[in-house]
Order: sequence, then C-alpha cells, then structure tokens
Amino acid sequence: MRELAPKLTRRIQFRARPSRRDLRHELFHALGLQGRSPSHAIEFDRMLRGALEEAHVLVCDEAQWLSKMCFEYLRYLWDDADSDLTIVFTGGNGCFEMLQSEPMLESRVYAWQEIDRMPLDEVLAVVPAFHPIWADSDPDLIALCDQEAAHGNFRAWAKITHHLTVGMKESGRQSVDEELLRWAYSKLSHRLAA
Repeated sequence: MRELAPKLTRRIQFRARPSRRDLRHELFHALGLQGRSPSHAIEFDRMLRGALEEAHVLVCDEAQWLSKMCFEYLRYLWDDADSDLTIVFTGGNGCFEMLQSEPMLESRVYAWQEIDRMPLDEVLAVVPAFHPIWADSDPDLIALCDQEAAHGNFRAWAKITHHLTVGMKESGRQSVDEELLRWAYSKLSHRLAA
C-alpha cells in the first residue's frame, strides 16, 4: 500500500477489543482530522463520513480483535453512498474466521488473500533484499536460519533480523555468523524457535 496509494492509506490497529467509540477516535486520528473530536456520536459520524468522501484506503491490522459492533460500524461507513473508502482487513489467527462469521461484512469482501509461509527458494530471494545484514550472507546460512527458526514466516524473519542488528552492534561484528544466529534464537519465544 505504501507503493500503490501512499497518500491515501491510513492504518489502524488495536491490541484489545475496541468499542465503537474507540474506533471512532482511532479513525479521527488516522484520518488526520483537526480540532477536538465531537462529543456526540451523530456529530462524530457526520464528521467521519464527510472525511471519507475523499478517497482513503483504511488498513485495519489485527482485525480479529474487532467486535461485531465495530465491523457493523465500518460497514456503515463503507456503505455510505458518498464514501470513497476501501478497507483492507489483516490479521493473524482467527481473523479469517472472524470476518466470515459476519455475513453482512463477508458478503462485501471482494477478495480473500492468505499469506502462506515462504518456500526456501523464496526465502533465499526475499531475505537478502529485506535487510542489508542479509545482502551478502551465505545462502546456506540463510537456509539454516529458516530451517531452525524462521520457517518461512516473514514476521519471524523480521524479529530475527532485529535481534541480529542489535547483536552485531553490541559485538562489533560486521556480518552474521552461526554463533550470532544462535544468540538471536535465544531471544525468540520458545514456540517460534521450536
């Protein structure tokens, strides 16, 4: 979305079950609306609908945390005849099931996309381009890391890379080696490293 619609894309994310009020406030900030947020729901809705007459792509990360009321509210904003809103729901475990459990929302989903684990050949192509620490790394080392810890999961690669950059800075190393990899693995949760 950063490449396709950088000026139109707004991201919202929740770590717990938000209320409709929480969602309104998050949208207020994500859309960059000025002034104080309205205190009454009807005024708030009018303001948000007005802002959404301009094209926006709303990326709702961790959508599995949204309640039925929040999904209904997003559907209400999307259904507005004057709205030029695209919504992208993303999330982890339970997201697909949550979205499918809401028939009025599910019927409006134009495309479902599941992100599978990367096969090794894709890992060997993507990871060196992902971060400079991997650019000149031995492909066998990358394959070892994938087999032992990352398992084709891009989020795992991001975590491992973060720990490695810290480890390289602290140790003064200029490149990744097996010893540093094992140290990075120790920083991961048991479930991911297993």
